[in-house]
Amino acid sequence: MAQFDVHRNIGKHKDAIPFVVVVQSSQFNEYRRRVVVPLVRSTAIGKINYAVFNPTFDIRGTKVVLHPLEIVSVPIDQLGPVVGSLREESQAIVTALDELLSRAWK
Repeated sequence: MAQFDVHRNIGKHKDAIPFVVVVQSSQFNEYRRRVVVPLVRSTAIGKINYAVFNPTFDIRGTKVVLHPLEIVSVPIDQLGPVVGSLREESQAIVTALDELLSRAWK
């Protein structure tokens, strides 16, 4: 499993959050957990006021929105199968996480 891989969400909120994206660096692959950000169905998230913070992606025909405020660490065995990658769109994810973390100091 690689950074920016998209996994199917097999948890209890899978209807509203069908996928998660791994944002953790491969430097930490020896750990049994992965830091992921939910990809929420656009129909479940409502109006997006700040598109840089909540970029939209299409995963297997489902329009989803990155939700950085719900970032979480999960055990590897609780991740569903890999269904794609957002490596090509990784800059949008990094920018959103930068907004979450670095803007705290302003």
